[in-house]
Amino acid sequence: MFRNMATSLICASKPDVTAPNTPKVAGRIITTVEKAKELRPVVEKLITLGKKALSHQEAAVEFATTAARGSAEWDAWRKSDQWQKWNQAIAPAVNYRRRAFAALRSKEAVNILFSELAPRFREREGGYCRIVRLAEFRLGDAGRKALIEFVGVNDRKKQRRSVGAKKSLATT
Repeated sequence: MFRNMATSLICASKPDVTAPNTPKVAGRIITTVEKAKELRPVVEKLITLGKKALSHQEAAVEFATTAARGSAEWDAWRKSDQWQKWNQAIAPAVNYRRRAFAALRSKEAVNILFSELAPRFREREGGYCRIVRLAEFRLGDAGRKALIEFVGVNDRKKQRRSVGAKKSLATT
């Protein structure tokens, strides 16, 4: 169940506009409070895997080639020492992707996790998800509903009052 919920949350961060039942706001799902509390550490650990893979992917770029696969240049690179260095540099990132795939079982979710979510939360130390309790209850069992979403995109910004507004409030 948590695998499906984590996949839904990650895939909801990049909605397909042409698909039916597209969420109104990207990067959030509605569930019960208890499920959201259990889902949060699962998703945050997956994002941490993606963040760890970023440094390995960047280190491997300097040894990579731009030649088309199967070309003579690519074959020469594949037999060279550069390929060995690239292989050693990229191996941990491949391991992180495999671990994420084992947890999610969705190639699309893994690609979104490593290409969009990990770079988005690169500078953040933790706390990638937020749980917001909703005022409504489920009809069947009166379970408390909650919203779980990624932080950063849907954040509300505090509006500052101007100095003149404070003075006018004080004089009235």
